[in-house]
Amino acid sequence: MSVNKPNIALVDDDPKILELTAKYLTDQNLNVFTADSGSALDDIVDANAIDLIVLDLMMPEESGLNLCQRYRAKNINVPIIMLTAKGDEVDRIVGLEMGADDYLPKPFSPRELLARINAIIRRQTKLGVSSPKKVVLFGSFEFDTENRSLSHEGKNISITAGEFDLLKVFTDHAKQPLSRDRIMQLAKGKELDVFDRSIDVQISRIRRLIEDNPNKPKYLQTKWGYGYIFDPDGEAQ
Repeated sequence: MSVNKPNIALVDDDPKILELTAKYLTDQNLNVFTADSGSALDDIVDANAIDLIVLDLMMPEESGLNLCQRYRAKNINVPIIMLTAKGDEVDRIVGLEMGADDYLPKPFSPRELLARINAIIRRQTKLGVSSPKKVVLFGSFEFDTENRSLSHEGKNISITAGEFDLLKVFTDHAKQPLSRDRIMQLAKGKELDVFDRSIDVQISRIRRLIEDNPNKPKYLQTKWGYGYIFDPDGEAQ
């Protein structure tokens, strides 16, 4: 996390949206770098310590989805907020599948975007600064909450900021059944929208990281009719 102002990369091919949003976020004490394409974002990320990326889905040359997927494949795990078309649930779900940490439908309120950014920044700061050293062991996995890393048999596993936050919720509440509403509150600091599938999508992603068979999970299990439960011992419920 940057020492003074958080560094935000704002990516949109609409110059008016880019200008107005950048001005608003700058006025709110954020350091904003703007880009109108994936290649421009690459230059920003290479040259600066970026704390969060706000990424438009519909981009020229390379879509926001492709950018997100490419960054995650390269282990660039900076938190990403995806800007999607209003009401297009499929794009939002695919964005989360590609590794986005949150999404905001267009047209959006700059205040809502600021709230989403601040919520993620606060979680990153809290987890990165105030948490005592703690390594959670389950099976052949090591989940290091101080260094924000996940490894299996000594080999590092790429994990996004959103996936880390969600897995930490489960390890902090091991063997406690958690409803989707409670998970959303603990991981995102907000209420769950009745149509919001982001928790389910990210749980599916985590299962692909830690389960031998994601369709028959032994660590991150479904509590039918309630929500989910994390069992570090891998025992059937």
